[in-house]
Amino acid sequence: MPQDANAIRSILSLAPVVPVIILDDVSQARPLAEALVAGGLPVLEVTLRTPNALKVMEEMAKVTGAIVGSGTVRHAGHMKASVDAGCRFMVSPGASPRLLDAADDIAIPLLPGIGTPTEAMAAAERGYSFLKFFPAEALGGAPVLKAFASPLPDITFCPTGGIDVVKAKTYLSLPNVICVGGSWIMPADALASGDFSRIEALAKEASALRG
Repeated sequence: MPQDANAIRSILSLAPVVPVIILDDVSQARPLAEALVAGGLPVLEVTLRTPNALKVMEEMAKVTGAIVGSGTVRHAGHMKASVDAGCRFMVSPGASPRLLDAADDIAIPLLPGIGTPTEAMAAAERGYSFLKFFPAEALGGAPVLKAFASPLPDITFCPTGGIDVVKAKTYLSLPNVICVGGSWIMPADALASGDFSRIEALAKEASALRG
């Protein structure tokens, strides 16, 4: 099916920041999800970049209040595995025709990535009104999305890539940005030491952001 705009809007509007999670240690999945949810960030994107990513998703999906999605989705196999792991949404780095074709047969919504107006228009023609702008900072950042707003008024974005707490405020002030994706909420040293209270504090700071 084409993107269910109401479903993806209801998910992305829950918090201003979607944590982008790269995690292989399954034992950390639940405490990390609990810290993020407690901090006010219930929408969690777990990227398919580690061997245990699907197991991490399954554990996080057990946490009350967590809405788990898969990231780095690149083909139909990833999509089926995401559904089986209990994901509620999917995020991809790009929007190839074959990927969008595969999404037509999946019940949970896809947030495909784009980097240019042409790509955004092509996705819109396929029924997508919510898109990921990636890699946001490398492609010019908030000024680019601001320039998209007038000629592409029917498209809403979730920028991801190189965003921190300061840059997030600028993105969130734009009328065509519903939320941002970022990993700054989970510093590597905090994860390494199991400092989930620090992660919860960073999540609370991020959940208070809104332009």
